[in-house]
Amino acid sequence: MLNIFVSIAVAIVVIKLLLLWFEPQMAFFPVRGVQQTPAALSLSFEDLRIQTQDGETLHGWWLEHPAPRAQVIFWHGNGGNLSMWLDLLADLRRRGFSVLAVDYRGYGISTGTPSERGIYLDADATVREFERRFRRRTVPTIYWGRSIGASVAASSTTAQRPDALILDSPMADVRSIFRTNPVMWTLSLLTSYRFPTTRFLQRYDGPLLVIHGDRDTIIPFASGQQVFASAPSRQKTFVTMRGADHNDLDVVDARAYWRAVDGFIAKIDTPR
Repeated sequence: MLNIFVSIAVAIVVIKLLLLWFEPQMAFFPVRGVQQTPAALSLSFEDLRIQTQDGETLHGWWLEHPAPRAQVIFWHGNGGNLSMWLDLLADLRRRGFSVLAVDYRGYGISTGTPSERGIYLDADATVREFERRFRRRTVPTIYWGRSIGASVAASSTTAQRPDALILDSPMADVRSIFRTNPVMWTLSLLTSYRFPTTRFLQRYDGPLLVIHGDRDTIIPFASGQQVFASAPSRQKTFVTMRGADHNDLDVVDARAYWRAVDGFIAKIDTPR
């Protein structure tokens, strides 16, 4: 009997060590290099290098609008790099936003290797740079994250409160993604990655917009609903994008997507 218990314990340890080694490859899909810049779309921008507290150098873009209706710090999803997200960033700029966007460590030409703890440090460095160089106190500041970037945006509210928060296709946490898959849910108990969006939001009571596609095949629609339901904010709005999957929220019905964003932003109080 003792041998059985020892064998089970050894197996659990081995599985856990394998998961710890493999989880960054399951969570992050970076693309290296810079394939195109805002200049390709005739947009002026400032090319940035931002230092993190643990010694990495992040690559970012600052797209400044001459008369912004809001300033946005945008955190992208777990795939690609800034170049792959250029269309959305350009759309934000054209719609009247100044935008700061940064590649996580290991993405684009940012140094390092991505990890959950690491991208939170990246977010802290980005917010500090924004506060130091770009923030205009008379214009609302919005943290905006998509997919894994929603967890990053939510984490940033614990360090520096924004005037509003927008989360596209957020996960409540890693386990919420695997709720209908018993094997993956059990394995998730042994991983170190959590991306606990709901926990990060417990101290944020400002304006919140959650947008989620009802046909999301990556992060279940129910996980986005859980994020919204658990958020303590009394100024929160949930928008369902009918027929949208994970990465096409602003494509399936662009008019409905931007109408929701515009309506939300119109209600944000102007800082004084």
